[in-house]
Amino acid sequence: MKKLMLAVAVSLAFAPAAFAAPAAEKELAMPAYGKDKPIPVPKIAKKTLSNGLTVWVVPRKGLPRVDFVLAVRNAGFAADSPQTPAFATMMAGLLSEGTAKRDSRAIAEAAQGMGGEIGASANSDGIVVSGNALSSQAGQMAQLLAEVARTPAFPQNEVQLAKTNALQALRVAETQPTFRAERAISKAVYGDHPYSRTTATVEAINAVTQDMLRAEHARRVRPDRALLVITGRITEAAGMKLAQQAFGDWKASGAAPVDTAAAPASAKPARILLQRNGSVQSTLRLGAPGIAASAEDQIPLRLASTILGGGFSSRVNINLREEKGYTYGASAGARMNRAGGAIIGGADVRNEVTGAALNEYFGEYKRIGLELVQPKEMEMNKRYVAGGYMINNQLQRSVAGTLAQNWLVGLPPEFLGEYVPRILKVTPEQVRDVSKKYFSPENQSIVVVGDQAAVGEQLKAFGEFTVQEK
Repeated sequence: MKKLMLAVAVSLAFAPAAFAAPAAEKELAMPAYGKDKPIPVPKIAKKTLSNGLTVWVVPRKGLPRVDFVLAVRNAGFAADSPQTPAFATMMAGLLSEGTAKRDSRAIAEAAQGMGGEIGASANSDGIVVSGNALSSQAGQMAQLLAEVARTPAFPQNEVQLAKTNALQALRVAETQPTFRAERAISKAVYGDHPYSRTTATVEAINAVTQDMLRAEHARRVRPDRALLVITGRITEAAGMKLAQQAFGDWKASGAAPVDTAAAPASAKPARILLQRNGSVQSTLRLGAPGIAASAEDQIPLRLASTILGGGFSSRVNINLREEKGYTYGASAGARMNRAGGAIIGGADVRNEVTGAALNEYFGEYKRIGLELVQPKEMEMNKRYVAGGYMINNQLQRSVAGTLAQNWLVGLPPEFLGEYVPRILKVTPEQVRDVSKKYFSPENQSIVVVGDQAAVGEQLKAFGEFTVQEK
């Protein structure tokens, strides 16, 4: 039987062309796209507690789980002093490593016992503490989240471990050209603005103390600068009750951190070569000041960023990767924060095509600011943006996270449902106009991490580069 089956398979594999589809037969046309489905806009119940804490409850059917996200504005990197950049990363990471009641192991075991997890992270505009649990354990998770956010102990042993780990991570990062390039382009774009301070230094890590952590926590993490989002299988009334029980007696102390000043809207283009002896490739970064997440141009700029360099089918990636073979991947686009933003592009390329790659970047930047994007490309990218957004926000954890992040950067809760319809209304003219304004080649700083001996001659066409060893 096995021999018979093998014989049949061989005979089919080598069957004459008469059994194959006729060569002249037309390819079947792909079916039309299905009709776009609007993102289901959840009903958001809103309340402000007497201590200033904003609470949003978003009941959702589905898994028997509840997600909590506590976002604290003006508590992130922008609140760090120039002497201690990225301090917020360490403070956020230590919140769940010990409280007045429990050590790190007890916190982790408590969260796991509720069928969930808890943790915290920092970004430029704030700190986010999140947790989730089975619906039946929602009350206990709300209490644990409040405990972690409100009463961290910053145990000395955990602080020392965090510092040791941070120093080791920094040593490793310093060997990576991408880390060096990102740090340098951020400085070129933002100058001395707090948004440039997102990476730690050895001196900053060594300066961290238990007392500093406690003082900064008391100053930054406060109810009048915080939003609590509760999503999942829970009623509006139950969610508000849990918020009041866990956070109602939370009091702010001292003066609140000041709002982040507006980031630079312009910067003198810089030319920087970060020396990397013996490097066989160059890490490129192009950058210029951008806009805030709530700015008028933000919607068309988001779509323009996707078309230019926000995905595998984007223009710079198709050009530099698929057509030229210069790199494994290239990107470009806008990064938006609450008080400003940046336009950043970049790729890793072979030494011998460093100058050519920069020329291709500038060519794509110029083209999208001069020519109207054709209907097919507009449609493809609109569907990509809308589809990805709707898929991501099917999960209740994502809904909670999106609402919290939007709030941190100054966007209203309604933006959750407004984003896709607004993207779909963007015109080719709007894409061209914002691209000309923000991707203009003459406004771009250039950072190259590479070997001057190998790429220096190619870079002369782009101006005079300052060579830095670190």
